[in-house]
Amino acid sequence: MPFRLPSLLYVVIGLVVVFVKDYLDSLGTISRILTALLAILLWPLLLLGFDVRISR
Repeated sequence: MPFRLPSLLYVVIGLVVVFVKDYLDSLGTISRILTALLAILLWPLLLLGFDVRISR
């Protein structure tokens, strides 16, 4: 139970960062959806300048 709020806060911050970095635009393919999910989980890397986009 004590980890619920920090985990929720981490995901909410991730959603905001991903939205600002335009990772949620046109989620029409599986790779774009996976990229968005990966970016939400790895949002601190986005702030450091890494690009976590999955491309084929």
